Amino acid sequence: MNKVLTAVDTSGSFRIYVTITTQLVEKARKIHSTTPLATACLGRVLTGAGLMGLMLKNESDKLTVIFKGDGPARQILVTADGQGKVKGYIANPDVELPLKENGKLDVGGAVGIGELTVIKDLGLKEPYVGTIALVSGEIAEDLTAYYYISEQQNTAISLGVKIERDMSTACAGGIFIQLLPEASEEAVDALESMIKEMEPVTTLIDRVEEEMPEADDEKKVRRLTEMIFSGMPQDFLPETLSVKELAWECDCSEERLEKILMTIGKSDLEEIIREDGEAELVCQFCLKKYRFDKAHLERILDSIK
Repeated sequence: MNKVLTAVDTSGSFRIYVTITTQLVEKARKIHSTTPLATACLGRVLTGAGLMGLMLKNESDKLTVIFKGDGPARQILVTADGQGKVKGYIANPDVELPLKENGKLDVGGAVGIGELTVIKDLGLKEPYVGTIALVSGEIAEDLTAYYYISEQQNTAISLGVKIERDMSTACAGGIFIQLLPEASEEAVDALESMIKEMEPVTTLIDRVEEEMPEADDEKKVRRLTEMIFSGMPQDFLPETLSVKELAWECDCSEERLEKILMTIGKSDLEEIIREDGEAELVCQFCLKKYRFDKAHLERILDSIK
C-alpha cells in the first residue's frame, strides 16, 4: 500500500504530510495506458489530491481537483476522500512533448495556461469551490498557489514522478508542509533553508529504495521523512505522528451509470432506444464498461416518466 506519514513538529509551528505513491501511480498508468508525460501529469495530481483528501476533517468528506489548461493534456481530474481513496484520469493519455532543456518531462507545457479548481464536498448544502489561474502548470506550484490564494494557508509542496525506460513508474511521491498559526520565526527560517536546499522528492525516494529495498512501505516513508527533516532543529511530537494509507479505488456501479442515463432526458433516451436499441457507458476513471440492453433502457425510461 501507499503510506502517508503525518506529524506536527515539537514547536507547534508546522504540520507535514509525506508519502511514497509509486504503486498508486503505476496502477493509474496501467489502467489508462498513459505515455511517460501523461503518467507524470496524472501521477502528480493523484499524489497531491490524495494528500489533500487526508487533510479533510471527516472520512466521508470528498474533494475533486481539476487542472484544465490549453495544453495538449487538456484536463486532469482527480477525486479523493478523507479515507485515502483516490481515482482520476487525464483527458489525453497519449500526450507527448519534447523534453525540457534540463532533460525533464514538460508537465507545465502539457497542462498549459488555464485554471485550477478544487471542489470540496463537506456534507453541507453546497460544496465549497475554489478556482485560481494556473501559475505554471507544474502541479506542485499551482497547488501551493491555491492554498495561499483560496485558503490563506502557507504551504510548501513537492511532487514527483520518475519514469523507467520501459515507461513504467520508477517511483513517485510527495511532501506537503503547512505552517500553523503559532509558527515561530526560528521554525520558519529553518524550513525556508531546508526547502531551498532540498533535493527532488524522487531523488530522495530512489535513495530510500537503494538503502532499504526489502523494507516495508511504512519503514520506507519513515526513512524518507528522516532524510528530509534531518537538518531541522525541531523533532516531531510522538503523539501527533501517524501513518495513513492512500489507495486507488473506483466506486463506479451500474446504479451510478443509470442515474447518468436518467439525466439525458426522456426524448434523448427514447431516441437511443428507437435507433440503437442499447447503450454502452464507460467509467472515465477505471474504464470499466457498462452495457444497457433495450429492456433495461425501457425500465429507466419508465422510471423517468
